[in-house]
Amino acid sequence: MFRRKAWATVDLGAGIFAYCSYLVEKDRKYVCEVLCNGLSRLEYRGYDSAGIGIDGDTPTSPIILFKEVGKVAALRKHIAEGIPTPAPSPDNVAVNGSAKHVDMSKVFLSQTSMAHTRWATHGVPNPLNCHPHVSDPMTEFSLVHNGIITNYKELKQVLQKRGYVFYTDTDTEAVVVLCKYVWDSQPHRRLSFTELIKAVLKELEGSFAFVFKSTHFPDEILACRRGSPLLIGVKTDRKLKVDFVDVELATDERIVDEHPNGLLAVPPGAAERVGPHGAKLRRSQSRAFLSDDGMPQPIEFFVASDASAVIEHTKRVLYLEDDDIAHISEGELHIHRLRRDDNISSVRAIEHLEIELAEIMKGRYDHFMQKEIYEQPESVVNTMRGRVNFDSRTIMLGGLKVYLPVIRRCRRLIFVACGTSYHSCIAARPVFEELTDIPVAVELASDFLDRRTPVFRDDVGIFVSQSGETADTILAMRYCLERGALCLGVVNAVGSTLSRETHSGVHINAGPEIGVASTKAYTSQYVALVMIAVQLSDDSIKKTARREQIIDGLHDIPEQIKKVLHMDKALQQLAKDMLSHEKSLLIMGRGYQYATCLEGALKIKEVSYMHSEGASLSCKRILAGELKHGPLALVDEHLPVIFIMTRDSLYPKVQSALAQVMARKGRPIILCNEDDLSIPESAKVIRVPKTVDCLQGLINVIPLQLLSYHLAVMNGVDVDFPRNLAKSVTTE
Repeated sequence: MFRRKAWATVDLGAGIFAYCSYLVEKDRKYVCEVLCNGLSRLEYRGYDSAGIGIDGDTPTSPIILFKEVGKVAALRKHIAEGIPTPAPSPDNVAVNGSAKHVDMSKVFLSQTSMAHTRWATHGVPNPLNCHPHVSDPMTEFSLVHNGIITNYKELKQVLQKRGYVFYTDTDTEAVVVLCKYVWDSQPHRRLSFTELIKAVLKELEGSFAFVFKSTHFPDEILACRRGSPLLIGVKTDRKLKVDFVDVELATDERIVDEHPNGLLAVPPGAAERVGPHGAKLRRSQSRAFLSDDGMPQPIEFFVASDASAVIEHTKRVLYLEDDDIAHISEGELHIHRLRRDDNISSVRAIEHLEIELAEIMKGRYDHFMQKEIYEQPESVVNTMRGRVNFDSRTIMLGGLKVYLPVIRRCRRLIFVACGTSYHSCIAARPVFEELTDIPVAVELASDFLDRRTPVFRDDVGIFVSQSGETADTILAMRYCLERGALCLGVVNAVGSTLSRETHSGVHINAGPEIGVASTKAYTSQYVALVMIAVQLSDDSIKKTARREQIIDGLHDIPEQIKKVLHMDKALQQLAKDMLSHEKSLLIMGRGYQYATCLEGALKIKEVSYMHSEGASLSCKRILAGELKHGPLALVDEHLPVIFIMTRDSLYPKVQSALAQVMARKGRPIILCNEDDLSIPESAKVIRVPKTVDCLQGLINVIPLQLLSYHLAVMNGVDVDFPRNLAKSVTTE
């Protein structure tokens, strides 16, 4: 299922969208609408400002910028007013009259434009620091960027010494000014757009995805990535000749050399060596875009950080690999490599997206988080679909089949993840240990890297991430690959970095998850990990009864989740009566339910951080067995405590912890099974269906998700986009 690929890391929470059309007659208003819609699809990634850059009235005119702090809706309003954001200049005024009212009715036959949602890392959120960034007042070069440039200070210092002016606090500006420097340093031999960007990229350190545009190369854009996801959607009325694009390699890539002063300079004789039009290419042309008669054809390209931004336009997409440089010009897409002979495939497949636009729309729900909570009966079915045979009580995960003997012989299983994915690993750890008899370690990715944890060739690493783009998890995976360990991925996003770079793995097939607070991905990851454990043990006769019990339990899970969802109104009232005005909440559980405590608490912290009076709502999650080792001091008559007391082998011990809390006048909310009659009458009770002990957490987490959602709504929080958080936590 998964293919091994080369080095990559990842981007920040921000989003990139670019639109390039050829022989497609559209007016400026349409172009702006396409850009804003693309940004709207990327809002879930987290951002604090947004901007677009569109063509001026002539091919060589400065680009027109619209930038705004806040949501995409504020940017739309700014665009509707028709007064663009001035390009930075010494006197901070518009250049060439760009502050005049923009004619939205102007029609383009071919055009290029770009858009960006920014998550501030260098410089406060303001229109000046917002993307697109430009090289100079005349906007000779412009770009949008995801990621972080770690050597930007050194580049900026050298460029400033050469007289170049900087206007922003960002790391990105150093890149666009470097583009101008490289261009200015070649007055007698002009580089092609691709050559120029290659020269720039070789100077950069860090992770990035870029889209470049230049007034020197009208109707052309360059897109490239190193560690940050980037894909290209293709929309055309005709059938593509082939379902791939060739990678083109330069016969002589030594276009620029390292200059003693630390920046790029063209070596003597370069023009003669490579010819007046740049490096000679082993050029096969974009066979996918050739027409039968050789005549140009209308075509549109969409460059984006995420497939959700292009799905309304096309389902044909091409995922770029690290160090790919995609050049779009005159209706053709050409892909170049920054370096040669790096063992990367010489073609890029044009894939067909399976998701539908309706899947990323809220529909009848008020928020994406609410929608995704209610989608869990279907999402867990999709995780099991085609993999679980309930008649024969067997599980077959095709992606793991060839590696099963290696996994069964391993020294230990190392689960590595962050946040919610880490909790799903904790939830599945007991069943792995029970069924496989293999030692299991569950590691937070950041701590795993900080400790430089010993990893051996006979270890197996399982890396879990909804997005497949979590920075620490990817770095931990590469760390294990370097040490010869078998690496498996459990991800939701097809085509993500983890899914490409691991040896094999499982796609959880939960569908797009837009809300920052992960809900259906958690339950689908949980199910996927349990299925892996069951399949690993299918060579053990003594475990047959337990396996069949778990598979029967999986069969009933979707209907049991639906039953819990029917309790939504009661849970909403419970949140209003007991929790909405509290400052602190304790959630306790033991054994299999420890992971449920962790995940329930995380949800409440993520989305319910502030109530109406402005005090923060904090949530502690504590293993019930540790109650007497300190946490009992927190308990008094003002503290609500959620006890997860569904019946399993540790039920009597959780009962003992409940008695201690009630003896200290605590206010318990007890989550128990429907048939449990031993609960004190004075306690508030949430009753859920009973299932197999190792699957009970799938049922128990649903009420906690709903409680967190209702608390957030009551507190007036932006449920889908909580402050300071992004969907893909991809900074290192």
